[in-house]
Amino acid sequence: MSTDAHKETLGFQTEVKQLLQLMIHSLYSNKEIFLRELVSNASDACDKLRFEGLSDDALFEGDTDLKIRVAFDKEARTVTISDNGIGMNRQEVIDNIGTIAKSGTRQFLDSLTGDQAKDAHMIGQFGVGFYSAFIVADRVTVTTRRAGLTAEHGVRWESTGEGEFTLETVDSAQRGTEVVLHLREEDDEFLDGWRLRSIIRKYSDHITLPIMMDKEAGAEDEEAPEEEEKVNSASALWARSRSEVSEEEYTEFYKHVSHDFEEPLTHIHSRVEGNLEYTSLLYIPKRAPFDLWDRDRRNGIKLYVKRVFIMDDAEHLMPNYLRFVKGVIDSSDLPLNVSREILQHNKAVDSMRNGSVKKVLGLLEGVAKNDAEKYAIFWKEFGKVMKEGPAEDFANREQIAKLLRFSTTETDSEEQDVSLEQYLSRMKEGQDKIYYIAAESFAAAKNSPHLEIFRKKGIEVVLLTDRVDEWLVSSLTEFDGKALQSVARGELDLGELEDEEDKKAKESVEKDFSELLGRVKESLGEQVDEVRITHRLTSSPACLVSGEGGMGANMERILQSVGQEIQASKPILELNPEHMLVKRLRDEQDGDRFGDWSSILFDQALLAEGGQLEDPASFVARLNQLLIELS
Repeated sequence: MSTDAHKETLGFQTEVKQLLQLMIHSLYSNKEIFLRELVSNASDACDKLRFEGLSDDALFEGDTDLKIRVAFDKEARTVTISDNGIGMNRQEVIDNIGTIAKSGTRQFLDSLTGDQAKDAHMIGQFGVGFYSAFIVADRVTVTTRRAGLTAEHGVRWESTGEGEFTLETVDSAQRGTEVVLHLREEDDEFLDGWRLRSIIRKYSDHITLPIMMDKEAGAEDEEAPEEEEKVNSASALWARSRSEVSEEEYTEFYKHVSHDFEEPLTHIHSRVEGNLEYTSLLYIPKRAPFDLWDRDRRNGIKLYVKRVFIMDDAEHLMPNYLRFVKGVIDSSDLPLNVSREILQHNKAVDSMRNGSVKKVLGLLEGVAKNDAEKYAIFWKEFGKVMKEGPAEDFANREQIAKLLRFSTTETDSEEQDVSLEQYLSRMKEGQDKIYYIAAESFAAAKNSPHLEIFRKKGIEVVLLTDRVDEWLVSSLTEFDGKALQSVARGELDLGELEDEEDKKAKESVEKDFSELLGRVKESLGEQVDEVRITHRLTSSPACLVSGEGGMGANMERILQSVGQEIQASKPILELNPEHMLVKRLRDEQDGDRFGDWSSILFDQALLAEGGQLEDPASFVARLNQLLIELS
């Protein structure tokens, strides 16, 4: 019986309206997926009750037999999915169904490609699986009551998926949630017990809770009282032997734990026995979720203790740089009342975390070694996250470094497909460093004047163009005994790659240009820390470099762009003694013209490395005057 005093009609968010239209117009090519999504939601609701009930037994209200029920009514043309899980109060219904900003609907809509098959795969990971109900239903009714003896009333939500929904207080709701789908005429196939059972066994057999349906009555016992039967195996898939689990079952379980509609890229299923016993089933997704860069959102690993769900988003079981990993870890050693505080200071948890990280890194190593095409898919989606690893996980830094991929001066595109091991195998004889340059874009890095001497000598340079690369090289300072060296920092020392003739030529040139360097330094004043002759340029007149221990210009720009206040370091200006402009500058006797030319060379060098001029108008005026004089 409803309480009319508290019934209201509300409108969906604009984004939700758009999403519902996608659903109603059959975004999914396979309509039966709606049942998988709603059963999965019911399972999550029961898991949440089980977890909250560990600290508050009253939430069970004397009923600890958690289950899911699926029913259909041919006359009413309805399919009902119900559970006795945690349920929702009025505000939770509004938050979780009426407005789904938390689930990233806007980002989902912005990410749509227009390809229905591809777009369908994205829906689950955006947390909007409930709305799949509108694929087959022209009206959906949800009745729910939050667990707890103090919850006196339930809530009924109803919508036709056309922009509005109603909320109504109900007096006699059972704990948990009941979803009733009023089917469209063309979807009568789901008003069939055998059809529903086959869908459940196909997609939801692995769910550890019993999924109940009324027994199918025979012709001779139509008057017999209805009995329920369990239609799924309700056994923990991860607890079974690997030989007993098919690839199809692994895939369906992944879709359940990850809410992804796409198959995983790969997975690993292992059991550890001995002083510590636990089982893990971990997956690498094929596509990055929309919230991958939200480091505070953790939705990867589900923790079980002796097959009893304990908590979701167990961040203590996987480091941040592996936050894309999905799956379950089931411990035989933790207490059932384990809390997040206990997880922070538990040796068993630390051991499970360390072991699981090793398993994931080993899995990725295997993919990289045996299936380059598959690893390229992984790297495109998760490469930037993996680059966080060396700074976060010192113990596994070398193993992570082997998994990293980069573009270099030997690659023709932005594709990052060169490993550090490949780079070492191609190093020139006498080369003792891994050279790199960091820039804001591939084009800026590839065309940097700092690379001129390296091209001349045929030395490969790693091109770092991701923002995270600056943090990467600050922690990954060497690989396999070879130091990583920025080509834009400090004095250029090519070691054995330089012959004696090169070294003698340097000394001679530096003497010839010593007076010029002092004049340029005096002209530029506080803009530069030092002016010196360069041996890294072959065609450009000048470049800017950072001091050996200073912060690179690209790093400074990154920090400034995120609002960090930093004391910018003064760069070093290096001049190419072979360039015509520098030779002219040396011979220039007019003080004003000398100052203008010095400023032009400095500003050009700043622009070439992606910097911004403080006074662009003055630069243009000086440059125009120079062009007039040279014409």
